Amino acid sequence: MESIQLRVTGMKCGGCVSTVEKILNNSDGIENVSVNLLTESAYFEITQKHIEIESVLENLKENGFPSKIYINDFSKKINKAELEKKKKWNNQWKKLTFALLLLLFSGLGHLAEGRYLNFPILGNIFFHASLATLALLFPGRGIIINGLKSFIKNHPDMDSLVALGVISAYTTSLLSLIFPATGFPCFFNEPVMLLGFILIGRYLEERARYQTGSSIGELLDLQPEMANIYTEENQIKSIRVNTLRPDQEIQVLAGDRVPADCIVTRGNSYVDVSHITGESKPIEVKEGENLSSGSLNLNSTLRLKVKKVGGDSSLAKLVNLIESVNARKPRIQSIADEIAGKFTYFVLIFATLTFFFWWKGAKTIWPDLLSHNHELITHSSHTLHSSLGSNAENFLSLAIQLSIAVLVIACPCALGLATPTVITVASGKAAKKGVLFKGGDKIEIASKINNIIFDKTGTLTKGKPFIVDYKNNADHSFLLKIAASLEKESRHPIADALIQEAKKENLSLFPIKKIFTHSGRGISGELESIDGVINIGNIEWLLSKGIIIDHDAKKVIENEETKTNTIIGVSIKDKLLGFILLGDLLREDSIKTVQNLRENKFKINILSGDRKQTVLALAKKIGCKETEVKWDLLPEMKLKTIENLKINNKVAMIGDGINDVPALASSDLGIAVGSGTQIAKANADVVLMGDQLNGLPYALNLSKKTIRKIKQNLTWAFGYNLLAIPLAAGILFPKYGILLTPSIAALLMAISSITVVINALSLD
Repeated sequence: MESIQLRVTGMKCGGCVSTVEKILNNSDGIENVSVNLLTESAYFEITQKHIEIESVLENLKENGFPSKIYINDFSKKINKAELEKKKKWNNQWKKLTFALLLLLFSGLGHLAEGRYLNFPILGNIFFHASLATLALLFPGRGIIINGLKSFIKNHPDMDSLVALGVISAYTTSLLSLIFPATGFPCFFNEPVMLLGFILIGRYLEERARYQTGSSIGELLDLQPEMANIYTEENQIKSIRVNTLRPDQEIQVLAGDRVPADCIVTRGNSYVDVSHITGESKPIEVKEGENLSSGSLNLNSTLRLKVKKVGGDSSLAKLVNLIESVNARKPRIQSIADEIAGKFTYFVLIFATLTFFFWWKGAKTIWPDLLSHNHELITHSSHTLHSSLGSNAENFLSLAIQLSIAVLVIACPCALGLATPTVITVASGKAAKKGVLFKGGDKIEIASKINNIIFDKTGTLTKGKPFIVDYKNNADHSFLLKIAASLEKESRHPIADALIQEAKKENLSLFPIKKIFTHSGRGISGELESIDGVINIGNIEWLLSKGIIIDHDAKKVIENEETKTNTIIGVSIKDKLLGFILLGDLLREDSIKTVQNLRENKFKINILSGDRKQTVLALAKKIGCKETEVKWDLLPEMKLKTIENLKINNKVAMIGDGINDVPALASSDLGIAVGSGTQIAKANADVVLMGDQLNGLPYALNLSKKTIRKIKQNLTWAFGYNLLAIPLAAGILFPKYGILLTPSIAALLMAISSITVVINALSLD
């Protein structure tokens, strides 16, 4: 299946999200749809080879959501993002400036009418009718057109509610002006104030929303625009980064960033790679070492050979991964979006009921309500202040005002933004610490974890074994040569240790004839110039293969000095050739990480394929009891252990190797160490970049805070509407004489959305 990402414009609230999801879900050949309001994007997978994407885009456009396929060219993405951002801000600023100007004149009109300002034209009703008309035609035009389109197509959204409120206020005022006998209220200032407050709110909301996604912008800023390449004459030439090609050699001066994934061909320096690992401490690099794009060269000039450029670079993949976090929603967000999709229908019905109640029903219940509440009743229906509820002259006027207030104050925007804003902030903060969540749903799962399982080799240890000693064979070089020859096509850390040691001793290795990998046990095969099948692996596996290990050999491997080391045996045919002892260093932060997790009430287990004595020695160092560790485990045994633990716990598995992939996939949350194999990272839900574990407690703690923030936002969004809508409908008017004007309702609606976003930004 192919994954597609769309940039979707026109979404303003959770109702819009629900509508876009329905359109995509109803399209043939599309599944796993996820739409995000904050990033204005949609993700889905294509299940059919020949699907007309253009028809899907056209359908979205017809329903008020113009869309285009997301640009995946990294160099264009950087420029495109900046240009689109500037264009969007300019358009918003123009609309807001015009709306504020109209709002200023409307406010001055109140002063002129009250004779606080000697400027008669400002208090003229026709002048204010002109202001309202301009407000609808220019700053409000997009809102009104989009809102009416959505309403006509039977998927009303926030714009629909605002459009209906503004048009109702304008039409009522116009009828009152043309036909005074109707008794309709005249409040031309309401459309001006409504649109002004809404545009102010949206501008501030966009500013805050932009800040929530700033981590992606910061990563894009790490990509330099220019690079210095070496010409054929060994001269320096400056070119644009998007024209770089693999195998070109470049110069990176101190203070410059690396423009692509490269390998150092000359020089040594200290480099800041915190954008990848989250570790602020610079690392020393020298000839032959790899550097990721975006790394900052600190103190010496480097000559580098380009390996990967553009979208293939590690920086581009990191940006893509962070962007795709929102492709998979937490369950709590899906529920909120579904509610928001139906919410606008509820508001429309409630506004209609409000209108008829105050027009026809209220006069029966409280016949003297208006005269009782208003000793100073203005009899001119053209007064600019008739929009204030306390000056409503009749029940029809009151009904119109309150129904408009209900339309405007309702806020599905807050529901739509409640979750994605927090998820985006959380994923950005985690990325800065070197932790990558592969979806918002993974953050939700991480918040529920209470049991953490560690693999040993490559996870708690550095995964870079080194040869400690040789046993049961006097010809160490031959023993190493046989082992390294057969292991040279393996990616296991032990294989790497053997090959590196063989290189140090300048051993020429035998060519491989046949090779077979036995997961969790060892490796077997045949080498040229060697007669017979060779087996290399753990002792139990060699015994099961019929390899003869005599009494003296067993005494060697059971010696106290060898118990804490990993032992592999090497055999030819059924004869034992000897043993190789390997050691591995504990990661610097393993002990501190485990202690931190215990302090936070997490259960800890260690599952390892290594032998008992080695595993127990490590467990003792990091403070684990014997009951918390298991040893001599094959991959399927790890899997069974995890399944048993999952019965009563939410389990996270942390591993690094191919052998850990089934366990990572089976656990509730699979966590891969960044220095591990690609297949482990591909199958994990969370990746700890670099070679540190200290990001793990931070990530789990952050996930809990994230879910708390989401619940706070949703509580606010639901609570706001639960209180605001009845208040706008006039529930307090009969007893206390308290009413909300439509313009104040608009201001409260904007504040609601901004509050949700600001609360997300307060995540620490």
